[in-house]
Order: sequence, then C-alpha cells, then structure tokens
Amino acid sequence: MNLIQALLIGLFAYLGAKRTPWFFGVTGGWNMIGRPLVAGLICGIILGDVKNGVIAGAMVQALFIGQITPGGAMPADVNWAAYIGIPLALAAGGSGEEAVALAVPLSMLGLGMFNFIMTINAYFPHWGDKAAAANNSRGVQMATYCAAIPSFILRFGSAALICYLGTPVTEALLNNLPAIVLHFFEVAGKMLPAIGFAMLLKQSLTQNWMIVLFLMGWVLIGSTTMSVTALAIFAIGIAFIFVMAKGKPQVVTNVQSAAVEEDDCYEE
Repeated sequence: MNLIQALLIGLFAYLGAKRTPWFFGVTGGWNMIGRPLVAGLICGIILGDVKNGVIAGAMVQALFIGQITPGGAMPADVNWAAYIGIPLALAAGGSGEEAVALAVPLSMLGLGMFNFIMTINAYFPHWGDKAAAANNSRGVQMATYCAAIPSFILRFGSAALICYLGTPVTEALLNNLPAIVLHFFEVAGKMLPAIGFAMLLKQSLTQNWMIVLFLMGWVLIGSTTMSVTALAIFAIGIAFIFVMAKGKPQVVTNVQSAAVEEDDCYEE
C-alpha cells in the first residue's frame, strides 16, 4: 500500500467516523460510509481489488450487524474494524477471513480511541457556553468547528499511519503463520459473523414463535436454489400478508355517551 492509498483510506475513515458532521452528518457518515460493507467497496476501489473488498466488507458487516450505538455508547468501534482491518487484510494478500480476524481486536482498540476523542471534545461545549454567555456568536461558531479538529487528527492520522506502516508487518505475519493458525482464522471468520446475526435476531424477534419464520428462511435457502434476493422478496410478501391479516387494533370509544355525561354536568 502506497502513501496516497493510505491517505485516501484515512480520509474516508474520518468521514465515516462517529461524530463527523461533514458528509450529511450521522446519516451520510456513520450510517453509510462508516458501514463495513461500504468501507469494503471504498477500500477495494482504492486498492484495486473491488471483489475481495466487497467480500471482506460483507463478512465484517455481518459481524457487527446486530450492534447498536445509543447516544455515545459503543460496544466496539466499527470504524477501525472497517477502515484498518479490511485494507490491511487486502493489502497483505488476505481475504475476508483475515479481515474478520483483524476487525475484532481493532474494534476494541478503536473504542479506546473513540473515548479519548470524546474526552478531549468535552472542552469545546464549555468554550461555546462561555461565548454564548458573552453574546459572542463568533466564539460559538469557533467552538463548534474546532471540536472537529481532534477527531480529524486522530481518526485520519491513525488510519492512514497504521495502514501505511502496518501493511508490511501484516503481510509478513500472514506469510509466516503456521497453516493451523490460518485455518483457525478461516473458521473464526465464518463463526464470528454468526454472532452478529444472533445479536440481530435477539433484537428482532419480539416473540418466541417468530423463530419459526427464521427457520423457514434457513430451510429454503439451504435446500433450494433460491437466491438471497428472491428470499428477501418472498419474506417481504409473507410479512405483508401477516400485517394485513392481523389488521389494525381497534380502539373502542363512546364519544356520544361521554358528550351526554359532560352536558348533564352543566345542565343546571
């Protein structure tokens, strides 16, 4: 990986990080560019390996598909997993299994980076409050824009530096690992995404009987030649039929009797 490629990956890592306001805010940044599936495509284009980039992105996305980030709380930092784990694996000649294996520890290290950035940024709201108390609108604007500087330096700098300097280390590591360790990465790369889907199912299945719907889909995709897209359309149809059959809950209200009682109270 050359320096230009590392800088481009670092730039997209910053744009897709949590609390980055520039690319349509959280919607375009964290919820789009920051997703491993999109990051895999971007890293694949930059590194000239789109196919393996998308495959690696899909596998890493499956690992974190059930993760939610309420407020500022994050169980793991997907940004480092996506924009460091995926390009390092691709540049070192690895595949999706190696990307998943790198994504897990990197997501934990990235969480420490996120908390450090939030600690630094805690200063800027106080700066803005003091400026607002002094009727200094310029100071409020400066506090808002300056709050993005620590995130840019740390996000952009860390991703670019690790990708540029870490590629030879990762490549040497993968080339010299024993076959049994590489096989472990392959097995772990297929098992860890199952954890992500399990987390998603735990959030989605509000009632125990809904597991039957999941089992029906699993049987169809495993025992037939149906594609995932066809299964998704079929599932949408089943969901539509279920919602229409269930109907809307009817709220019984007796408006007329309530009005009569109210009028009776004021007859005198």
